[in-house]
This record gives sequence, structure tokens and C-alpha cells, in this order.
Amino acid sequence: MTTRTHTLAVPGADLVYDVRGPLPPSGGRPVLLMIGQPMTAEGFEALAAHFTDRTVVTYDPRGLGRSTRTDGRSDNTPQQQAADLHRLVEALGAGPVEIFASSGGAVTGLELVTRYAGDVVTLVAHEPPINAVLPDAEAVEAVWAAVHATYEAAGAGPGMAAFIAMVSWQGEFTDEYLARPVPEAAMFGLPVDDDGSRDDPLLSDRSRAVTAYRPDADRLAAASTRVVVAVGEESAGTYTARTAEGVALLLGDEVVVFPSHHGGFLDGRFGQEGKPEEFALRLREVLDGAAGLQGRA
Repeated sequence: MTTRTHTLAVPGADLVYDVRGPLPPSGGRPVLLMIGQPMTAEGFEALAAHFTDRTVVTYDPRGLGRSTRTDGRSDNTPQQQAADLHRLVEALGAGPVEIFASSGGAVTGLELVTRYAGDVVTLVAHEPPINAVLPDAEAVEAVWAAVHATYEAAGAGPGMAAFIAMVSWQGEFTDEYLARPVPEAAMFGLPVDDDGSRDDPLLSDRSRAVTAYRPDADRLAAASTRVVVAVGEESAGTYTARTAEGVALLLGDEVVVFPSHHGGFLDGRFGQEGKPEEFALRLREVLDGAAGLQGRA
């Protein structure tokens, strides 16, 4: 399927997005928008390849990948990204969309539904990392602070090692975890040399607003959008599985289980090997409204 790349000028940024399939969509189905953060459009290529019968749109959030900023800022907030997506949906001119949103993109998706529910028919929010929904939220904040501090002190390799240790931990974060030394970067095959950069959107404080986000349960419940919170079957007990369960509980629902893990739709090109074909089949079931039949946690 031919991919057409476009640029949308919005206040403070030029957003680059890709369209696979016709606009307006054929077959009476809405556009399927796939979003992440800090993941950019290229991370959804493997998943989009299993939806050649649908019009699929992906994009790079402002300041990430191909989307440049002119607002003089470097922070990534769900509120700004939701406003950007609202303008993107308007620019597509095809009516409300269906959204598969992963990680920080799932947080943006929740904010988009909160502010612009008419833009979204169904939101599948896959493992949104929201600290406030956890019983150990204070400890989680301390762990995140330690990841940022490691990155600031030693660079990307050690910072990513601290992050991997965090997202691999099972269950609540305890004093035992906080007392553990940061694993060596070399243990994960990460670089040990510091290149001096401190602008990583994941390891720096630039995206702190994502994990600090507080969902508005009342407005989400009142929205016309169908919101499905998803979790990977291999993620059980980890930070993003627990946040997904917390968001679902806040909304009075249960999580819907997807194949694989946090990056279950990836094909290995970006360091994570998921099950994109199985993941795509499950996403189709959910978008078609069959999620309640099986696989709820």
C-alpha cells in the first residue's frame, strides 16, 4: 500500500504524518490512527502492515522524529499533544477516528477523549504509564527520579539500564528496590561511554508530564468514545501493566489482554521483539467490539 507523507502546520510546530490508504476511507470504517510517545510513526510500521484493508495514519509528535518545533519549548505534555491530534483529525477531514495508542501515546489518547471526545469513536489505550493510579505512587515517583538522576549524571547507557530495571520489576516498588544499585549498562549491551547529550525524551525530565498525568474519570465516563484499556499478557506485574490496571479500575472496567508485552506490536527492528501478527488480530477483535468475549483480566 502506498504511503503518503504530509506536513501539518499547527501553532508552534510542523507535524509530519503518514497516510496509508484512501481518504476518505473505503468500506465505511473510520481512519485508524496509531500513536505513541516518545515512539514516532516508524514504530507502527509492523502493525500497520497487518491493516492493509484500512486507512491507517501515523504521526511524529511535536519535537520528535520529523516533526519540528517553533515554540521554543522542549517539554512533552499530553495536553499539547492532544491539541495537536485534534487538529490532525480535523485536517484528515474524514470524521471521528479509531485510535490505537501505546505507552505515552495512550496518555495523550485519554486526554484527547477528555477534551475532544467527538474526535474518537474507540480508543485502545495500551499500557498508559500514569503514576497517580498506583497505590505506591510516591515510591514510583522516587524511582523515576532515580532514573532521571542516573541519566543526568552518567548519560544514556546507565540511564537506560536504570529504566530497564524499573520496568522489569514485578509488583510494587519497595525500600528493597530503592536500595538496589543501578545495574551496569554493559549488562544490557548498552553503551558505557557518555556522549554528553541530555535531551532524551524518555530518560530526561522532558516527558515528566506524561507519567504525572491525572485522568479525569468523570469526563472520560461521560464521553461518547468507547475506551478500552489494554495490557500485554507478558507484562503481568510490571509497572505499565499495573498502571493499565489502575486506569481501568478508575474507569470502572477491566483491562483487555493483548499478546506479548509493552512492545508487543514491534517486530524486533527497534530492540523489542513482539508478536505483531497476533497483536493485530487481537486489535481487530477489540475494534470490532469482541473484546468482552474473552481475554479480560
